[in-house]
Amino acid sequence: MIRYIKGTLAMQVENGIVVETGSGVGFEIFVHQGSPIYKHSEGDEIQVFTEMIVREDGMSLYGFHNRESLEFFKLLTTVSGIGPKGAMGILGSMPLSELKLAIAMGDVKSISKAQGVGKKTAERLVVELKDKVGQADIDTDTGEIAGSMASDGSASGDARSEAIAALISLGYARSEAFKAVSSVGDEGLTSEEYIKKALKNLF
Repeated sequence: MIRYIKGTLAMQVENGIVVETGSGVGFEIFVHQGSPIYKHSEGDEIQVFTEMIVREDGMSLYGFHNRESLEFFKLLTTVSGIGPKGAMGILGSMPLSELKLAIAMGDVKSISKAQGVGKKTAERLVVELKDKVGQADIDTDTGEIAGSMASDGSASGDARSEAIAALISLGYARSEAFKAVSSVGDEGLTSEEYIKKALKNLF
């Protein structure tokens, strides 16, 4: 199993890169859209964390800039109906912290915007991964995932989710919206009431 590849970025190719190692071998690695790996230039020394997928028609390497992204890629592929390419499309649709937050909050609409992911697949992803993602704590200062306000299916959780979605639609960043709504200590409010209280926290 190839856990990572360290070498020189030889070139960028469609949907990925080629890394040349000290042995003179160039490894073609699939990299999702928006990955920080693409910030490197040809000739740079880089390290790419990889997952090798073996199929009847060949072997493929999927690469990530850190171990967290690699592990989440593997988690995504445990969802029925999501293969490696689908997982890469999902990871490329938004930053990892926002993706985890979307799953924890049941934001099917945002997830279904990923290339090759329909509403049913997004719903299945939320159902299968929501509990796993919600086990961590979301840092309300940064928007990083966690379970401080992971939706539990209650009316209050749904109202908070709707309030967050509404604030995002108004142009607030997902992390800002989450922080503002999560800071509202009252329970059992309507989404409109959460929005009004959250807006006070944004000014």
